Amino acid sequence: MAQNFTMEQVTSFPFPSELTAAANQDRIAWAMNEKGLRNVYVAEASDFKPRRITDFTHDDGQEITSLQFTPDGNMLLFVRGGEHGSNWERNVGINPSQEIFIPKVEIWKVPYSGGKAEKITEGDDPVIGTDNQTVAYIKNRQVWTFKLNDPKPEQLFETKGSVSELSWSPQGDKLLFTINRGTHALVAVFDIQEKKLSYVSPSFSRDYSPRWSPDGKMVAFIRRPGGKAEPQPILEQRHNPWEIWTADIQTGEGKMRWKAPETLRGSISTTHGGANLHWAAGNQLVYLSYEDGWPHLYVMDAEGGASRQLTKGDFMVEHVQLSPDGKSLLFSANTGPLDDDIDRRHIGRVAIADGNFEIWSQGESIETNPVMLSSSQLIACISSTYERPMLPTLLQLSTGQMRVIAEELLPKDFPLAEMVKPKQVIFKSPDGFDVHGQIFEKEGGAEKKAAVLFVHGGPQRQMLLGWHYGDYYSNTYAINQYLANMGFVVLSVNFRLGIGYGYEFHKPARTYWQGAEEYLDVKAAGEYLAGLPQVDPERIGIYGGSYGGYLTALALAKDSDLFAAGVDIHGVHELSSRLEMPDGFEKAPDFEKAQRTAFYSSPLAYLDTWRSPVLFIHGDDDRNVQVSQTTDLVRRFEDRKMPFESLIIPDDTHHWMKYDNLVKVNQATVDFLGKHLLLK
Repeated sequence: MAQNFTMEQVTSFPFPSELTAAANQDRIAWAMNEKGLRNVYVAEASDFKPRRITDFTHDDGQEITSLQFTPDGNMLLFVRGGEHGSNWERNVGINPSQEIFIPKVEIWKVPYSGGKAEKITEGDDPVIGTDNQTVAYIKNRQVWTFKLNDPKPEQLFETKGSVSELSWSPQGDKLLFTINRGTHALVAVFDIQEKKLSYVSPSFSRDYSPRWSPDGKMVAFIRRPGGKAEPQPILEQRHNPWEIWTADIQTGEGKMRWKAPETLRGSISTTHGGANLHWAAGNQLVYLSYEDGWPHLYVMDAEGGASRQLTKGDFMVEHVQLSPDGKSLLFSANTGPLDDDIDRRHIGRVAIADGNFEIWSQGESIETNPVMLSSSQLIACISSTYERPMLPTLLQLSTGQMRVIAEELLPKDFPLAEMVKPKQVIFKSPDGFDVHGQIFEKEGGAEKKAAVLFVHGGPQRQMLLGWHYGDYYSNTYAINQYLANMGFVVLSVNFRLGIGYGYEFHKPARTYWQGAEEYLDVKAAGEYLAGLPQVDPERIGIYGGSYGGYLTALALAKDSDLFAAGVDIHGVHELSSRLEMPDGFEKAPDFEKAQRTAFYSSPLAYLDTWRSPVLFIHGDDDRNVQVSQTTDLVRRFEDRKMPFESLIIPDDTHHWMKYDNLVKVNQATVDFLGKHLLLK
């Protein structure tokens, strides 16, 4: 089948992030990644014509994060540099373009009206005070400040541990934050005028997500048990307890306001935003809980009384935002009038006072990351279709009309008309669960086609029926489209441990000796492909990254008869290396079982049966999965004289921050699968 577009063309889409709105005017801003060139764009009522206000013209892999307006809406602040999607060293500079010196993580400012963007200082996570001038930020795990009109950085105080989650009081006279001290974490307040540090209801617990009350007199926060890092729950699922506390700022005295049900579903949520704690208008505390089997929103009075469920149904809520007036919540949810909306996202709103719930956006498009504009008449979000990648979008609340902006930023040779519409498929796992996937298949071609299974990472992700709201998965969506254009039948599988299908799907019990439930689903997906009449069951490949790389390696090692070739991209290979066993656990009766579980869940246990060709890919500054995971597996292949191919990307990270590296990895992936699976 003829290839109709290049990898460069299908990955040339611009990707928006950091969408934010001004507090007092209908203005929005976002960061846009255009083939590695990352800049800030703005637009305002009434025409909302996009305007670029920074001029970064070199693809050096430096991301833009923490984008925010000053309170008056006339200036934008942002961070340039680092790798904020990483598991560690998010505040440390990266150098994927091999500059002479490693770029630093820096705070910048740029006028909304336009002009030269200025670097202010090294630092991260800035928050702007209500005075429109004072900025607090993190540097070397400590709190610093500067003035926008006279930037002279000053360290406020020094403390043991690592400071995070900065927020100004409504009056702008105090800073609230979390201090992580290893075995426990404290909520603390710094009084700017008195230059005094105090702690809020200190304990041996892990306290985090502190939130100011609207009057600045109280705080709310999440409390979880302290102690050493908990081991991975490999033996069985167990309740992960959590509580909501409130405390008086003047006295520091706190009280438990709410305790989660002591059930598995009552465990702390690990979906986007976690507990999503907000202090809303009317002295109401809002939070997200999985207790009815789905991640939904709840509300309770801060002083007392039972909580009340705000959203209900067989769908999940994520990307939760409190409206500017504090009276309603915006969110994205995988629900709507279409039968397959569980594999999409739409924008919803719920009123806190009466629970009035509505889904504002509908249809076959995908909308996510809502932000209310100051007039409360418009919502900004990012949206896509199966053809069009994510772009900023406006939703008019009075009419329900949606308006995509910045479409002119799509490259003229982007293959919009060549995109294949993915179709929802549902099949059964061996133990009876419904497993969702999306099939990509171009019309025509050979009577018997080769097929590829795509396995996402995370694993707390959900692939959708269109371009994804995550940049990593917009890229894999582009790869799937390219593979379909090559003539493959492509199946993207949403396996267990992923989000979007309820608690028991997201947090399944472990099936130790078969590689756990997620691999049962992956194998079932491969068998589903093999059973399609148009698929040649001898030519089924697999690829995936991160946790998807682990499952790819496991599939190739355990089931070479089913999976004929694969690409393992920065995969985790030895699960036991991720286990943190508490002191004395080696003496417990379950220790041997735990060790066996870790071993038999690893592809390292099946090297003797691994016959399928494989390509290993890893960036050597990966901060999500150690490059040693692939280095070790490559060494084992070499020692056993097993054939393989490999590609290392020096100085790049888990998310291919430099565009040329992304294209190189993508092209190597499809070329390898084509070489081993397509007929000559």
